[in-house]
Amino acid sequence: MLSHDIEQIEFDLFIKAIYKRHGYDFGNYSKASILRRLKLFLEKSPYSNLSECISPLLRDENFFGNLLSTCLISVTELFRDPSFFKTCIQKIVPILKTYPFIKIWHAGCATGEEVYSMAILLTEMGFSKKFLLYGTDINHEALRVAQEGIYRIDELERASLRYTEAGGKYSLSHYYHQKYGYGKFLDSLKENVVFSTHNLDTDGIFGDMHVILCRNVLIYFKRPLQNKVISLFQNSLVHRGFLCLGPKESMDFMEKKDKFEVISEREKIFRKL
Repeated sequence: MLSHDIEQIEFDLFIKAIYKRHGYDFGNYSKASILRRLKLFLEKSPYSNLSECISPLLRDENFFGNLLSTCLISVTELFRDPSFFKTCIQKIVPILKTYPFIKIWHAGCATGEEVYSMAILLTEMGFSKKFLLYGTDINHEALRVAQEGIYRIDELERASLRYTEAGGKYSLSHYYHQKYGYGKFLDSLKENVVFSTHNLDTDGIFGDMHVILCRNVLIYFKRPLQNKVISLFQNSLVHRGFLCLGPKESMDFMEKKDKFEVISEREKIFRKL
C-alpha cells in the first residue's frame, strides 16, 4: 500500500473519531482546507502522524481544544472590506430604519471584530438601542476573545483608516479605552451584542433576522453543507431580509439561488424574495 493511501485511511479515521467523540463533522468541510490545518497542527505537536493523535483526541479535552483552535479559521478584522460597510450604509440601512427594532446575525463571527464594526456603524446611523446583534461561532476560544472585546492597539490603529473609508463619522478611538498596548471596546457598545455558540452544520435557525452576515465561512464547506447553511439562513430571515456573504463566495450554484435577489454583486449582498 502506498503512503498516500495510508494517509487517506488515517485522515478518514481521524475525522470519524472527531465526529464520534466530540460531535464536530469535519467531513462536510473542504478536505484541502482541513488537511492544511491538520498539517499545521502536527508541525506544532509532538506527534508525527494522525494515527498517533487518535488516543489523545479520544481522552484529552485540552488536546481537542487546541486542535479545534488550529482547524477552525478565525481570520477577521475590524471594518474588513470597507466598501462592504459603505454599501450597507447606502443600500441596507435606509430599509432597516423602517423597522422599529432590528436583529442581525453574524454567523461564524470568529473573534468578533465585524460584530463590533456593525455595532459602531448602527450607533452612528442613529439606531440607538433599537438593534440586537448576535455573534455566533463553534470556536469557544474565539468567542471568549469576542466577549472580552479587547484587541491589540496596533490592530485597532490599522483599522482606523478602514473605519474612515467605511463611512465612520468620528475616530475609532472614540469607542475604546487604551491600556498596556491593548484597546477595550466601551461597555455601552456591548449592550446590544450577544455572543453564543452555534454550529452551522447541526444547530437550528435563528428566527426573524433582518440581516445575516456570513462572510468567508462557506468557502471552507463542501457544496452539500453550503446548500444546507443557505437554507438555514433563508429560514432564519424575515421576509425581504438581507444575506451578506464574503467577496470570494457566490450564490451562483446554490440550490436556493432563486430564493434571493442580488442587491450588490460586488459586495455579495442578497435579499430574500
